[in-house]
Amino acid sequence: MISTLINPKQIIAARVAKELSDGDVVNLGIGLPTMVPNFLPEDVNVILQSENGYIGLGPLEGDIDPDLVNAGGQPSSILPGGAFFDSLFSFELIRGGHVDVTVLGGLEVDAKGNLANWMVPGKMVPGMGGAMDLVTGAKKVIVAMEHMAKNGSSKILQQCRLPLTGKGVVDMIVTELAVFRVTEAGFVLEELQEGVSLETVREKTEAAFIVNPALA
Repeated sequence: MISTLINPKQIIAARVAKELSDGDVVNLGIGLPTMVPNFLPEDVNVILQSENGYIGLGPLEGDIDPDLVNAGGQPSSILPGGAFFDSLFSFELIRGGHVDVTVLGGLEVDAKGNLANWMVPGKMVPGMGGAMDLVTGAKKVIVAMEHMAKNGSSKILQQCRLPLTGKGVVDMIVTELAVFRVTEAGFVLEELQEGVSLETVREKTEAAFIVNPALA
């Protein structure tokens, strides 16, 4: 499927979908991560949790309810068996380790697994939202982001420069070029997206990384 996609965000979302297992409780960040459910196999059903107070989040298209929104303010729906609750209970779920996977966007990720994704100094931001809680409470943290920033710089760094969302929290990075795992030794390049060369990834990645021998 991924080989037929040309939109970088679709490539990323389709690859992230492969990391989700049937029955996982998943929290999706705003933007690109909300595309992930579109690429889940038919036999994989995940339970989407929204930090603004419900679980069993439905599709963002089709039979949506304009009075029901997800944490990003998008009109959404709720599936049969879903439930509503207050924000306190929602964050107890997150902080209590009951979210299996969270998928977030990123501005920068570094070799120590640090994540910066909530602000650029000097630019107006509404706030961090639930990101800090999610990256510390979820069992697995996947950063889904385009490989390069709009200014042409790499987002995968030896050390983050922007204010951090969390320290040592990232498990995996998925971009339109590659898949990295974060280990105690730093980044490990696990996969190249179809049609992408190792030389291209080296050129566009500021941080040093180890190449999985399977790619050699």
